[in-house]
Amino acid sequence: MKAVTGVFRSASDAERALAQFRELPLPEDRLALLTPSTPGSGRAVEAVPTVSGEQPGMGKTIGAVVGAAAGFSGGSLLVAVLVPGVGAVTAIGLLGAAALAAAGAAVGGVAGGKSENFMTDGLPGDEIFVYEDALRNGRSMVIAMAEDEPEAARFRELLDTEGAESVDAAREQWWIGLRSAEKEHYSTRKNQNVGNDEKFYRLGFESALHARTRGKKLPQVLAEMNSKAEEIEREYPRMDAAELFRKGYRRGRDYYEQLCNASKAA
Repeated sequence: MKAVTGVFRSASDAERALAQFRELPLPEDRLALLTPSTPGSGRAVEAVPTVSGEQPGMGKTIGAVVGAAAGFSGGSLLVAVLVPGVGAVTAIGLLGAAALAAAGAAVGGVAGGKSENFMTDGLPGDEIFVYEDALRNGRSMVIAMAEDEPEAARFRELLDTEGAESVDAAREQWWIGLRSAEKEHYSTRKNQNVGNDEKFYRLGFESALHARTRGKKLPQVLAEMNSKAEEIEREYPRMDAAELFRKGYRRGRDYYEQLCNASKAA
C-alpha cells in the first residue's frame, strides 16, 4: 500500500474530495480525513472519558483522546485528539486514527482498540511532520491508500482536480518558512557551497522529525544519527556532509521540542 495525500486550504474542500474517493468506490479503511479541531468548526464531538498513553518510540505523549463518536457513521470512525506540537485534530476513519497515532497522539482507547491493530503499512513516517505543519496552519488533508502505482497516479489526479496541494509542495513551503532562521546555523564556514550545505543540513533536520525516532532521548537515537551521517559522508566525501547532517539533526530535535512545548502551554 502507498499513501497518497492532498493538502487543502479548507475542511469543506477536503470533505468534497473525500466524497469523490467514496464514489470510486474506495473502502472506508483506505481513506482518512484530518482537519484542525477548532471551536465553532462543526467538528465538536461527544465527550467520553479521556485516556492517556505513550506510543512506542514516540516519547511522552502530550494529551490524549478527548472525544469520539459513539459509533460509526457511514462506516467511519470519528476521533478528536490532541497531537503533540499541533493541538486538537479531528480524524475520520481508522486510517486517520493510525496517522494521528504515528504523530504521537494517544488513540489506543478508541473503538475498542481497533486503531492499535489497524495496518499502517504505507503511512510515510518521514511525511508526518508535513501533515502536522499543515494542520497547525489551519489546513486539512485527505489520505487515500493505493494498492499500486497506477492507482496512486489516479488518486493524485483526483486530488489535483479537487484543488489539493501535494505533500511535496507543502514540504517546500514548510522549509521556506524556516530557511532564513536556519541559514545562520549552516552558513558559517569559509569557502562554503551554500546549496550543498543547506542540502545536508536539511537532510539532518528532517531526519530528526521522522515519526519513528523523534521525541526520544538523544542517546536512544545517537547510533542511528551517526550511521546516517557516515553513510552521507561516504556518498559525498570532502564536503563536510556528516558534520552538517548532525548539526541539522540536533536543530530538528530542538525544533520539535519547541513545538511540543508551545502546544502544551497553549
